[in-house]
Amino acid sequence: MQKGKLTIILITVSVVFLCGKGLVTPYSFPQLEYFPKIIESETNPLTVEGAALGRFLFYDPILSADSSLSCAGCHDQKSAFSDAPKALSQGINSNASSRNTMSLSNLAWHPAFFYDGRVVTLEDQVEHPLLNPNEMNSDWGDILRKLNKSNFYRKKFHSLYRNKAVDSTQVRNVIAQFLRTLISHESKFDKMLLGKVKLTEEEFNGFRIMNDQTKGDCLHCHPTDGNRMFTTMAYSNNGLDSIFDADKYIDKGRGAVTGIKKDNGKFMIPSLRNIALTAPYMHDGRFKTLEEVMEFYTSGVHVSANIDSKMGMAYQKGVKLTDKEKREVIAFLKTLTDSVFINKKEFSNPFIRASLN
Repeated sequence: MQKGKLTIILITVSVVFLCGKGLVTPYSFPQLEYFPKIIESETNPLTVEGAALGRFLFYDPILSADSSLSCAGCHDQKSAFSDAPKALSQGINSNASSRNTMSLSNLAWHPAFFYDGRVVTLEDQVEHPLLNPNEMNSDWGDILRKLNKSNFYRKKFHSLYRNKAVDSTQVRNVIAQFLRTLISHESKFDKMLLGKVKLTEEEFNGFRIMNDQTKGDCLHCHPTDGNRMFTTMAYSNNGLDSIFDADKYIDKGRGAVTGIKKDNGKFMIPSLRNIALTAPYMHDGRFKTLEEVMEFYTSGVHVSANIDSKMGMAYQKGVKLTDKEKREVIAFLKTLTDSVFINKKEFSNPFIRASLN
């Protein structure tokens, strides 16, 4: 019995040491089946208190240069933390961003972020929209000045880290912790995998078409056979444009990061989770509806210099699905909508309930 008590004490001390000098509670992820192993941060362990503080910052416009735009301003929970229906988000100066705003879910598994994969940790990802002139247009000096003047945030950070002043590492860390809690795992399809519900005939036909290499042929980029990510998280050129000179891409995507010519025009393959809520689609938001997306993959694919070799039917401009088959695929895609995720109180705006004293 005494040995058990000692073990508990040692574990508690270890957690406090890892998470700073404050008393913290390790965050417990929900029970998940058919998910890959979570990529955990060794330098920023997820805690209940850290994620809660990150949630406040995510919804607080104080982080933008003029205190008018929060992270949630471009990542709306009701739209699966996308900026639907905007093709391109607008920053504080009404400047448009260069790409469609990606949905935020299941980020704890991602090996890289943004359509071009230019950062590999959520902590680094957090910084980009804060400092981008076309988004929140702020700088760390201004952000920290405002946070350290706030009694609310100064107390919150002191409780967590026990230091005198808020610093940029702490801000990045707690927002990243909140983002790691945004797990979507309760769609109809998830429940079907767990044997709780059945798909309709139309939905099942759509599932079958997606996984049929002679039909939809979607499985190479969007696996749905038990892998609940619905993306390989690789980079792909899916034939949006007919460009035979790899240097001619207006947005070089992954190629702008790697400097490798064959990566020009490649973008990270997004998850299909909550896809019915996140229109418009593609990295530039060119398709307004799922019907337009299906028509593109059916008859609008372009052969180009760097087109993905997995686009096996590009030579005939697409997979040539019938109207009925396209409707069935869309019916299946709608089973990936997670109504629990988009209504979950723990992910919602905390300022509705909080008093900033």
